[in-house]
This record gives sequence, structure tokens and C-alpha cells, in this order.
Amino acid sequence: MNRVKNAGRSNRNGRSDPSDRRSSKRRDASAKPARAAGKPDKPGKSGGFRQSAPGRQPGKPQASAPRGQTGPGAAPAVSLKSGRRKGEWMELKLPDFLAGAPVNVILKHIPIPAKLSGKLYSVGGAVKQGGSIRLKLFPNEKPEFPPDWVDLNVLYEDDFTLVVNKPAGVEVHPSAQGQRGTLAHAVAAYYEATGQNCRVRHIHRLDKETTGPVLYAKNELAHYEFDKAMREKQIERIYIAVAEGAFEERKGTIEAPIGQDRHHSTRRRVSETGERAVTRFEVVETFADHTLVRLRLETGRTHQIRVHLSHINHPLAGDGMYGGTRRYIHRQALHGEKLVWRHPWTGERMEAKAPMPDDMVQLLRDLREADGKR
Repeated sequence: MNRVKNAGRSNRNGRSDPSDRRSSKRRDASAKPARAAGKPDKPGKSGGFRQSAPGRQPGKPQASAPRGQTGPGAAPAVSLKSGRRKGEWMELKLPDFLAGAPVNVILKHIPIPAKLSGKLYSVGGAVKQGGSIRLKLFPNEKPEFPPDWVDLNVLYEDDFTLVVNKPAGVEVHPSAQGQRGTLAHAVAAYYEATGQNCRVRHIHRLDKETTGPVLYAKNELAHYEFDKAMREKQIERIYIAVAEGAFEERKGTIEAPIGQDRHHSTRRRVSETGERAVTRFEVVETFADHTLVRLRLETGRTHQIRVHLSHINHPLAGDGMYGGTRRYIHRQALHGEKLVWRHPWTGERMEAKAPMPDDMVQLLRDLREADGKR
């Protein structure tokens, strides 16, 4: 059943700032990734909507939630907090009760995916040295994509994680054989320039014309953890968008299944036979014939926000495919505002914000001027 759940009436003339406008503390673009894997780069405050030049901007760690805690009666796990990266290896101190244990026994007490620990054991990627064990978590890898040199806006980076702010008009990865100029090629170039022998592993995608953060795993452990988090809906993506028309309700939930449009190979539509899709929205600011909304996805279907807003007769401004007009902007006015995830090694809650792109800043300026707002 297709339905919209609403909560609270909108204030037609109400206006709220779509950002906390906290200042952005930026790292030097030439800085190297964090050396201590158990200690992500020191955080700075995120930039919200404040427009700034491309560069490295740390994410924001929140309350810690360490992984690997064991239940009552279980043998204590090796502490990941003791981890220190040494080249291709991560070295962990062993508790006294494991000092004389063989490697295969020690691995059972390390809170990493069993499939990965088994692989490390089978290929000699787990080695005991005195009171420590070394895991080869950072082997040199060959990139699958040739490098394309562009100015990449890195929002956050450490030994396990890379978050990049994707511009409009760029695909996350190739959609046809031999295609160049995607974000994957730009990330490959960034890894090469910074001396990092990593594969390019994107965890989620954005539409070609949508802007905002894209999460990458820099090694196999991070890939395992991020894929699991995506399946369990533990990675939160928050969007800001300009939709056409005035919303009657200030908050609500759009729940309508999405499937393929049989008449258009790249288009999606609401369909009773489609996959479950849930989008939560909140009105941020209203205009004469447009609304600035913040959106949170409970599911991640292709074109989900675009389809859902069109379904309730509020297509995105500029989204010609789903009924939007291009009076003010020539692409869908949709931007990934914030990405929230758990660090794959420490379990810390992390977040990275992406500044609103220039064309959407101009769109809001034009709408305010048309309304006579100051």
C-alpha cells in the first residue's frame, strides 16, 4: 500500500536555516592519512552549508561504541584499541591468557569478520611476534581504474575510510566499458598521488546529477564492515532538496514500493510489485511555489527520493525525468547533506558534511528574491 504518514502542520511563512553553520576546520591537502588505525584523524567541526574551496575536511567522531565486546562467560577479546599500523600490517598486543596460544586460536579472540580472519590465516597474513599479533590488513593492491587527475574534495580520511564530495555531472563508477572521467577514476588518481596502494571500493552510489558525500573502504576489513552496515541500515544518508509546490505537512513519511518503469529502461516508478521504499521528510523553508526539505532514507532504492517526491506531486526542481521544471536550475535540486557511519575498526560514530553546491545556493537565493524575502 502506498501511503504518506504526516506529523505537524507547516508554517507557510516559516523559515529555518538548513544548517547549523558551524565553521569548518580544514586539513592541509598534502597531509598524509592517519598513521594509527585505532585513532582516526583528529576531528574538526563540519562545514554544513558554508561554501568553501575543495580540500580535506575531517569528519566528526561522536560517542564511542567499541566493537568486539563479548558476552557473559565468553573469553575476553583482543582489544582493537591496542592496534598500531606498521606498513601493511596492524599490530595488536595480546592479553596474558593468549601469550602462549597458536595463531588460529588467537584469531578467534579478535573481533573481525570470521571470513576475513580465516583468509588471513590461510595466506600467512596473521603472524605472532612475541606478545603481539600482526594482521596484514593493508596489503599493496592494484587499482582497477586508470587515474584521471581532477581536483578531488576529500571530506574525511583515515587508514580505513575515505569520504569524497561528489560534484554534479559525474558518475560514481563507469556504466559502460571503457568509460572514463568517473569518480572512481578520480579516487584512483588520488590514491596514486598520495602513495596509497588501495583498490577503489565505493560503498554506495549517488545519481550522476546528485551531489554529496560518497563513502569508500580502503581495505578489505572496512569493506566487510561497511557492506554489513549497509545491509543492516546502519549507514545514514541525509539529503537536502528543493521540491516544487508547498507541503501541507511539516513532517511526514512517504512509504511506497518502487519498481522498474517497463516503458523506460532508466526510469523508476511507484509499483505495487516493487521493492519496499521509505523516505522521511521535514520542511526546512517554504517559498511561494517551492519547498526546501530535508530527507532521510530508510531504504536505498534507485531514484528513491526523486520518485517519492514526484509521487506526492512535489517533484524536485530541475528534475525533468520526474516532472520537475528547469526554470531555476538545470538538474535535480538534490544534495547529500550529511553521511553518518560507524568506524570499521574502532566502532566510533562518525559523520561528514558536504557544503551545498553553488547552483543550489543560487537557487535558494533566487527563490527568496522572488518571494521578496531578505
